[in-house]
Amino acid sequence: KNAEFIWNLSSLYYLQAKYIIVKYVFLLSCSASHVVVSLVKNYPNYLIINLDKLDYCASLKNLETVSGKENYKFIQGDICEPDFIKQLFETEKIDIVLHFAAQTHVDLSFWHALEFTYVNVYGTNVLVAAAHEANVEKFVYVSTDEVYGGSTDEEFDESSPKRPTNPYASSKAAAECFVQSYWERYQFPVVITRSSNVYGPHQYPEKVIPKFISLLQQNRKCCIHGSGLQRRNFLYATDVVEAFLTVLKEGKPGEIYNIGTNFEMSIAQLAKELIHLIKKTSSESEMEHWMDYVKDRPTNDLRYPMSSEKMHNLGWRPKVPWKEGITKTIEWYRENFHNWKNSEKALEPFPVTDPFAQLSGP
Repeated sequence: KNAEFIWNLSSLYYLQAKYIIVKYVFLLSCSASHVVVSLVKNYPNYLIINLDKLDYCASLKNLETVSGKENYKFIQGDICEPDFIKQLFETEKIDIVLHFAAQTHVDLSFWHALEFTYVNVYGTNVLVAAAHEANVEKFVYVSTDEVYGGSTDEEFDESSPKRPTNPYASSKAAAECFVQSYWERYQFPVVITRSSNVYGPHQYPEKVIPKFISLLQQNRKCCIHGSGLQRRNFLYATDVVEAFLTVLKEGKPGEIYNIGTNFEMSIAQLAKELIHLIKKTSSESEMEHWMDYVKDRPTNDLRYPMSSEKMHNLGWRPKVPWKEGITKTIEWYRENFHNWKNSEKALEPFPVTDPFAQLSGP
């Protein structure tokens, strides 16, 4: 651990250089700042390593509250570089991995399917292979409800077949297969989660909620793809953090867990809700004035209804009401929209040509 000396007793390591006792070393491959901040603040005896490529949608400003903490370490790197990842596991002696790193913008995946496959599938294979070789105690792979495909009435549980309908979801489904194969072949302790849409502060504004909020705060119209009748389930960020902490503590190796909520609304309804809160109007005609219907993307699933009974059995349920969560989110974007150098490009109705070449930097 690069300390002056190390004393090993019952898996506890005393690091004289930092004056902390380290029980576990976590590696988070991500820009999941809410999870990083929660782990750093609530588990001072755990060393939290945040591995991030710092792609176009990343901002280190989201982690300023923990950047100086003794139990936090940031490493810039790419999960698609096998030699680097192998050396990382050898050097840091990692115990637990939470794998969030991915290309996630669905619209963008239609134009950059190869990049999504490379990062989401190949990168995951590199990471899980290195974790297995290093005998990591638990590997949590963060997937998505979109692997199920759309549904009008069927509620998906963890045994439902995967029927992805877009390149992003297909890449996540393929990555799941790689991860699950390490459990089937080696009994390597992997856990897979599939979550509904997450919203809250710190989210890059290419996602629908921060995009609509930011557009309205700049006196621009919400750009709605297609009819706007597509419905989505929305989970506040801190509820998702609690779900991941529950999976870390209680999740069983080889299992899959849906992280969802019954709270659902259409994209058009979402736009009207945000117009009401930001523009202070309940007039239907005034709301329509702030809505701009644009061409739909190639496929746009109607719904992703999920059962989260397995998570409920572990003791987790979402707690933050919509009104509370969305109010906090609106307030945050009013002051922090420019946390990303390229945030304006995220507000376009369709993805910019080559966002991968436009890194935001720290």
